[in-house]
Amino acid sequence: MSGELADRVREALRVVIDPELGENIVDLGFIYGIAVAEGVVRITMTATTPGCPATGFLKEGVQAAASGVPGVVSAVVTMTFEPAWDPSRIAPAVRASLGFAAVN
Repeated sequence: MSGELADRVREALRVVIDPELGENIVDLGFIYGIAVAEGVVRITMTATTPGCPATGFLKEGVQAAASGVPGVVSAVVTMTFEPAWDPSRIAPAVRASLGFAAVN
């Protein structure tokens, strides 16, 4: 059940769009982990850089999207920059559309 809930949360997070890149944060590789225990969802995420001006916006969007998933009692969102995000985390199709095709 917790794996299924984590999958539903991950899908719900696709509504959160990075305002600079115009793509959802799941496909951009911003979500590092989703853990579920008794309805409490703990999401670890990142942004492109520690100084990203959209960090607060993205974190709030993740909080709201996760909290709206049936079965979620509460959602805790933690930002991390370890490891640092890089374009190799982007889904291949999105990476190509953004012009990062040369990145392995």
